[in-house]
Amino acid sequence: MSQDHDHSYKNLFSHVELIKDLLRGFIHEPWISELDFDSLERVNSHFVTDKLDRREEDVVWRIKWQDRYLYLYLLIAFQSTDDIYMALRVMVYVGLLYQYLIREKQIKHGELLPPVFPIVLYNGQTTWKSTLQVQDLIQSVAGFEKYKPQLSYFLLDERHYQFSGQWDELKNLVAAIFELERSKTPQDIQKVVLELLKWLNQPEQESLRRAFAAWLNYVLLPRRLQVHVPIVHSLKEVNAMLAETVQGWYAEAEAKGIAIGEAKGEALGQARGEARGEARGEPEVKLEDNVWCLFAF
Repeated sequence: MSQDHDHSYKNLFSHVELIKDLLRGFIHEPWISELDFDSLERVNSHFVTDKLDRREEDVVWRIKWQDRYLYLYLLIAFQSTDDIYMALRVMVYVGLLYQYLIREKQIKHGELLPPVFPIVLYNGQTTWKSTLQVQDLIQSVAGFEKYKPQLSYFLLDERHYQFSGQWDELKNLVAAIFELERSKTPQDIQKVVLELLKWLNQPEQESLRRAFAAWLNYVLLPRRLQVHVPIVHSLKEVNAMLAETVQGWYAEAEAKGIAIGEAKGEALGQARGEARGEARGEPEVKLEDNVWCLFAF
């Protein structure tokens, strides 16, 4: 996955509207109804270890749940291939988050650590087969079972979410991203962009509109259109560019259709002329195996 793709997703999921739609539309857990969505706030995810390794591609949010905070750890290195050790990676990242919270004194001395809900996004073409639990990656040895670490992550697999053509009725921004990822033609992309323009029409949503435009401009459109894409800065400009692309394709198809029609017409006229010639008794000459044969008078 390219760095631009990772950063584009990080930019999108750094908006509270995306996180709300993610939780409400795709996480079907009983505790979702107990969350205080007005309390959602972004957490600094620049975790630095003792070796100065920095985690840049993750997005961390926290939200009030009952009398505590629940942390949402979104692994934004958007997986396009299966990763057998993903559970181990998630365990390490969650550990770094806990270290960060302790170091920054966001956890009082002696307090229990807050719950963390880790999410991995996957948009690969093959079925995800790797385990979701880190304990499955460790050999089972008699007497050591109780020492195995235990941690699971939530896998968000795009391929499992089919909206039966009604995704636009959901008015869910994450569903729109998935629909864009599955798009095949500029017409498919433009349909989603038009819906986004309807949903994100408030002045305070300008940042989110620009985040979608940047992701489309630098990541999705170059990959789908396979051509150089001019830089645009808004969803309206993206829509206009797509409209011109579609119109250009239609014009090209129409021109090809006219050329093909003229060629077929010429061939058909020639065939009809030959048929009329035969009807008037003009000779038909056929060449078969280099032998002249069958003169009809």
